[in-house]
Amino acid sequence: MHFARAEDGVTIGYQVFGQGPVLVWMPSLSNILAQWRIPAMRATYTALARNLTVVLYDGRGMGSSDRRIDLADLGVEAHLRDLRAVLDTAGLRKASLLGYYHAVATAIAFSAREPERVDRLVLFGGAPRMSEAMRPAQTQALLSLVEQDWGLFADAAAAAWLGWDSAPSGRWTAAAFRTATTAPVAKAWFEAARHIDVTGELGRVRAPALVLHRQNEQQIPVEVFRRLAGSLPDARLVELPGTTPTLFMEDSANDVRLVTDFVTGAGTGAQTPPTTDFVTGAGAGAQTHPTTDFVTTAQTGAQAPPTPAAGLPPGSPAARLTPREVEVLGRLAVGDANLEIARRLGIAVHTVERHLGNIYRKIGARGRTDAVAYALHRMPETRHPG
Repeated sequence: MHFARAEDGVTIGYQVFGQGPVLVWMPSLSNILAQWRIPAMRATYTALARNLTVVLYDGRGMGSSDRRIDLADLGVEAHLRDLRAVLDTAGLRKASLLGYYHAVATAIAFSAREPERVDRLVLFGGAPRMSEAMRPAQTQALLSLVEQDWGLFADAAAAAWLGWDSAPSGRWTAAAFRTATTAPVAKAWFEAARHIDVTGELGRVRAPALVLHRQNEQQIPVEVFRRLAGSLPDARLVELPGTTPTLFMEDSANDVRLVTDFVTGAGTGAQTPPTTDFVTGAGAGAQTHPTTDFVTTAQTGAQAPPTPAAGLPPGSPAARLTPREVEVLGRLAVGDANLEIARRLGIAVHTVERHLGNIYRKIGARGRTDAVAYALHRMPETRHPG
């Protein structure tokens, strides 16, 4: 590990490895030392390093970076200080940036303000206006869960992030989340992210950008990414097959190839995907959206994912829940124990236990963690309970 000191004195831990053009993988909720223990992440880092010099760092309050921070100062300016400190200390005058989740806004802001330091942009899973990437119901549930049960939050977040059937990787990822930071920092971090908005800076970005999105991922509507790509002066949107809100997890080899080829300027991968233009309106004067490439399952070798019904997960088991079961699942998602659920809903504890048994059976959950992950990730229509 190396350490950099930001302008305000916060120490930032970072790593540099590999060979080739520089790619800075900007952090979300991170603990890079723990992430190396996740087999899929270790394989991804190793694959990227064959052709790229990879820079990883933990943001302030996270992982190996300084935990003693001002919780009222977690906006985009603070995150920019972290990035500048790493680039300056590592002696990097110019680099490509991988903005991942919450770091998308920071990558955009840095590219707009210091264009001479950014070669290319890869953006995944976030938005310039962070509230567009954070569903109100889900965010409120996460904040409540962070406060009430940090361990359950880590387990459920890992399951929601990686997908429904990912027990081996999920355990390592949950451990990484759990040790990444503390509950107070995570809560302040989520609260601050909701107010980040760099849409006014999009037009000043000069670096070519690759915007990536999973076709059947349900957390953020694809329109958010189409708007993002359309607002950047030089951007291409690629929709990848898959359902989980992750990069390098469902089809790691293809994702690595796309990112590596873009950063090195080698193209888009071994095969060029078909291109589709999205056009709204009709006739002259219609608004044309940015070119979108679909990487098909035939090109990646992945199995075609099922197409979910609007607003519901594949198979729609949530549609079979009764209204009361939906209420119980909503309380479970914010960290309430069985006794608290019973008190809030005015029912007996044994009735709560019966409802939970029915919920687990209907949605295929193995226990509380799976059910919370399901509620957070696969029920976008669920509203945060009062």
